[in-house]
Formats: sequence, structure tokens, C-alpha cells
Amino acid sequence: MDIQLKKGLLETCVLAVLKKGDSYGYQIIRDISTCIEMTESTLYPILKRLEGAACLTTYSVEHNGRLRKYYRITDAGRSRIREFLEEWDDVMQVYHFIEEADGYEA
Repeated sequence: MDIQLKKGLLETCVLAVLKKGDSYGYQIIRDISTCIEMTESTLYPILKRLEGAACLTTYSVEHNGRLRKYYRITDAGRSRIREFLEEWDDVMQVYHFIEEADGYEA
């Protein structure tokens, strides 16, 4: 899969997980793994980018004597999901165009 396309899909998947409720890194990976494979080395840069874009905020909670960092989606993150869904029809149009061309025998 094209790296830029996958990056956009993964970012949106992370936001979709957080739309269901606040979560932390390991749990986000587990939730996303039902749909697409993701590692910690992929997740944490995505979380940092989304935080920089104000799509999520963070807070810490003590768990078993250690601080666990939680992530919460913001209104900007919810808007990003809506934009993705609105643009998906355009992506599918391109997909069908390419699919049709691939089936064309000259």
C-alpha cells in the first residue's frame, strides 16, 4: 500500500478509536489490529502528529505505580474523521477508474 495513503488511513483509524473513548497506546494498537496491523513505532509518531494538529489532547493517569498517558479526541479530530468520510467517495471514484483501466485489454 502506498505509504502516504496508509498514513492517512492509520491516522483516521487512530481518531476513530479515540472517538469511542479515551485510550492509551497499547490499547489503541489492540483496537486497530482488528482492521489493520500497527506497531508502537508507527503509532507514537502518528499520535504526536495528531496532537500537534490539535486533533487530540493527552493526560496521565497512575496505573500500577506508573503514569499511563491517555489520548482524547478533540473537535478538530472529529472534524478530520468527517472530512475523511466526505472525501472517501472521491477515493472510490479513482479506485473504480483504475480498476476499469486494469481490466481493459488493448
